[in-house]
Amino acid sequence: MSDGPAGVLLLTDRRQARRPLTEVVAGAVAGGVRWVVLREKDLPRAERAALAAELRAILAGAGGTLVVAGPDPLGGDAVHLPAAGPYPPPRLGLVGRSCHDRAELARLTTEDYATLSPVYPTSTKPGYGPPLRPDGLSALIAASPVPVLALGGVRSPDQVTACVEAGAVGVAVLGAVMRADDPEAAAAALTAAADAASRSGHGRPQPPTTTAQARPELASATTEEER
Repeated sequence: MSDGPAGVLLLTDRRQARRPLTEVVAGAVAGGVRWVVLREKDLPRAERAALAAELRAILAGAGGTLVVAGPDPLGGDAVHLPAAGPYPPPRLGLVGRSCHDRAELARLTTEDYATLSPVYPTSTKPGYGPPLRPDGLSALIAASPVPVLALGGVRSPDQVTACVEAGAVGVAVLGAVMRADDPEAAAAALTAAADAASRSGHGRPQPPTTTAQARPELASATTEEER
């Protein structure tokens, strides 16, 4: 199993960004972000692949990783998949999955990490029920076979701290950085909160485990695909 994202994972949305997307990502990386999910699914593949190459170059200088939303890694080796599929996930270096409840967590097999949302009220996740809040997040993390990042409405350092204290290895953010007047400062504040909470012993309530270990009944189905 690959080491998945931790700390702050930035999701892109060029329509919300107050500057060109590459500038916002560069600012976020300068502020400590090392994981970025490229969304922008409406772009033609060639345009999206070119953007992926630009963002990879920005991240490479800091030892960061670009993850592509959807099953096509666009020349890379890391993807983040929706809860709806595909199943089983592709065999790549890093695979994440969006989840929202216990049933979706139970479908995980060889994924390396999951996001859980919405944790706080957010306009981008209106169809997934009421926000989990830290207590609900903690309960679902306890049922997850993989490390979890909290997603949805995370805007402040205090919220980041609460999510990590609930057991998340980090948070996934969008608007807090995309819409920021100063993406570097916004990212720095969030990453500092995540780092401080992690150093306090939060964020890893149990040792990382494979899905086969967490759910022995799936061991025979997952052993060949363990990475």
